Amino acid sequence: MLQIPFIRDNKDRIISNLAKRNIDATDMISEVLKLDETRRSTQTQLDNTLAEANSLSKEIGNLFKSGETQKATILKEKSGTLKELSKELTENLNETAEALNQLLYKIPNVPNDSVPAGNSEDDNEEIFRAGDIPKLFDGALPHWELAKKYDIIDFELGNKIAGAGFPVYKGKGARLQRALIAYFLDKNTAAGYTEYQLPHLVNEASGFGTGQLPDKEGQMYHVTADNLYLIPTAEVPGTNIFRDVVLNESDLPIGITGYTPCFRREAGSYGAHVRGLNRLHQFDKVEILRVEHPDHSYQALDGMVAHVKTILEELQLPYRILRLCGGDLGFTSALTFDFEVFSTAQDRWLEISSVSNFETFQANRLKLRFKNKDGKNELAHTLNGSSLALPRVLAGILENCQTEQGIKIPDVLVPYTGFSIID
Repeated sequence: MLQIPFIRDNKDRIISNLAKRNIDATDMISEVLKLDETRRSTQTQLDNTLAEANSLSKEIGNLFKSGETQKATILKEKSGTLKELSKELTENLNETAEALNQLLYKIPNVPNDSVPAGNSEDDNEEIFRAGDIPKLFDGALPHWELAKKYDIIDFELGNKIAGAGFPVYKGKGARLQRALIAYFLDKNTAAGYTEYQLPHLVNEASGFGTGQLPDKEGQMYHVTADNLYLIPTAEVPGTNIFRDVVLNESDLPIGITGYTPCFRREAGSYGAHVRGLNRLHQFDKVEILRVEHPDHSYQALDGMVAHVKTILEELQLPYRILRLCGGDLGFTSALTFDFEVFSTAQDRWLEISSVSNFETFQANRLKLRFKNKDGKNELAHTLNGSSLALPRVLAGILENCQTEQGIKIPDVLVPYTGFSIID
């Protein structure tokens, strides 16, 4: 959520940069400033009324003590009027503050100046590419056919148990899935991230804290009886560790990592592009999160990008990095880099990671602050990234590493799988 002082001081820049998201925010920002002015003037009027009422109360007490009952009675009537006025002002103040908050919840984060304008993923900027795209043999198969051929993933069984988008991993497929999770976590902890095991459901406050609510409410599974939500990513429970927390500046930076299943309704997702592992309702992901000093967050973002690069290079998968345009940028993000792996059998790029800086947007919702060197509370910056989402990484390995003898496991994973080929 944007901060009011930031909006006051940067109105034109905010409107200009939100235009990169194809949003004309002029009216919204003007309404925010109008409501804020009303809120502040009402607060001032309330403070003055309460101060006058307190002063009058003391005066009335003194008059009664000195026997000036008539004067005290007159002032008591005035005191009653002030109490009614303060009650009315308090109600107006609460209504204005609520209207202001509801409007602020609807305004997305302001894109960083480096974010390109654009309407959709077609306007994203490719900034890096590495790895050779393999030339497959005649008869090479997409991963959903390979899964059936080697009996490692059963999509039909998952459909029977739960429905489309809930695959069942079997045998070496399950072992490869577990190997990837362990490898990702080991890489992250070696890089200084502390591992956490996190809840798979969160409350409403957690959803609001990281910006999934109200923006992505329709994409989340809602357990209505308990008003809990299945997590769409470990970002939600992981970041909410720091909700309503005041850190010391010396505590920063903080880096955590965690593996969780993720649940997304993916309403309206149909067609050949979502076949197999390309888009699921339940999938596994290893996440990295950082809480940073505002002065260092973009350096930290570069470090996260470099970290994910090393993982993909060790997996020997061809990949590219995109800087997302405004039209494809997530609601809470100021700047996002997407990693995509090339699927040779499908002849298309598959997104496997997003690494984002949210600046103070989430921290303001979370009330995540730190005491700076002057002893004042200051909002921290939050960042997160996938390292990595498993389904499309697995799809890339199956498709790009297939040979006529079987699927060759990347060397870095063999110590985790215990086998070097799926045949």
